[in-house]
Amino acid sequence: MGELEELRRLKTEYGYTDGKIAEMTGYSRSYVNQMFNGVVPLNPGLYSNMIQLLKVVESPKDRVATVSRKTGETDITMELNIDGTGKWDIDTGIYMFDHLLSQIMKHGRFDFTLKATGDDPHHLIEDVAICLGKAFSDALGDRTGIIRMADATVPLDEALAMVVIDISGRPYSVLEMTFSNNDMAGFPSDLLRHFLETFAIEARINLHAHIIYGTNDHHRAEALFKALGRALDMATTIDERTKGVSPSTKGMLEGAKK
Repeated sequence: MGELEELRRLKTEYGYTDGKIAEMTGYSRSYVNQMFNGVVPLNPGLYSNMIQLLKVVESPKDRVATVSRKTGETDITMELNIDGTGKWDIDTGIYMFDHLLSQIMKHGRFDFTLKATGDDPHHLIEDVAICLGKAFSDALGDRTGIIRMADATVPLDEALAMVVIDISGRPYSVLEMTFSNNDMAGFPSDLLRHFLETFAIEARINLHAHIIYGTNDHHRAEALFKALGRALDMATTIDERTKGVSPSTKGMLEGAKK
């Protein structure tokens, strides 16, 4: 099989259009179209680029990250596997915090281990948010092929919460959350806002979270973290139609790592 025939086979197998091949390789759509129609000869550079890109598509890197942080206030070690099955081992010493984090992992289908100690809940929750955001950012790497934007609305009995995210590289958060009691089994509810703001900054995502209604604080918070897990799962999923392609018209996302 010749080189042009091989490219035609790969184009058909992966469902690539001339426009997508042009985007992936940097050549014009007009040239790609003329090449496949035999009007102009095959450019060796384009062939080499396509073969290399398809090798990346066929053998994706593991989306795993390990993050450690030790300060005078906290000692944290975590490992995150984005392409997991929802297994977790979490120990922060704050039961409600462990419970909420487990919702992200279970419903996001992430594999996650976390061991964290700290001198007070505020420092511990803040530093876990820093590490978790970095873990997602590191594990996502260059972010090529991800769906990028997603939303999830989740009920829990009388409570309903919604999360919308964009893994855009532009950290920003808009949070509409109300709680009736500041203490949920040792977890200060006012730190939920700080956790989500910090996570959005370190993960470099646009995060909108809204507790639509509910009367029980536990239910409100749990519905919110379940929704965050579902939205993260969808947004980090690789779209089979756009493997190897940046999910941005700019051709890149801010903060993406090679």
